[in-house]
Amino acid sequence: MSFEENERIIIPDENGEERLFEILFHFDVDETERSYIITTPVDEMEESNEEEGIEVFAFRFEEDDSEEGLRLFPIESDEEWEMVEEMFYTLTEEE
Repeated sequence: MSFEENERIIIPDENGEERLFEILFHFDVDETERSYIITTPVDEMEESNEEEGIEVFAFRFEEDDSEEGLRLFPIESDEEWEMVEEMFYTLTEEE
């Protein structure tokens, strides 16, 4: 799946409330054939300043045939978190 720069998606929170997120990065891991996105809530981006930083959320994703075309999955293992975190730091250094 291809994402546009600054694309936004709606993700329901643990209470079922829909929140708007901006996709910061997406990447594929060839060895595992998995894809990931790193997002941040739009409302936090608009309210924060550079010194405070922003909260980010990472998900594994798969494309599907539904209307949304995207299924998100939580990252569950420590190994997977470490890999995503390393990729996040690499991508932010490139910016």
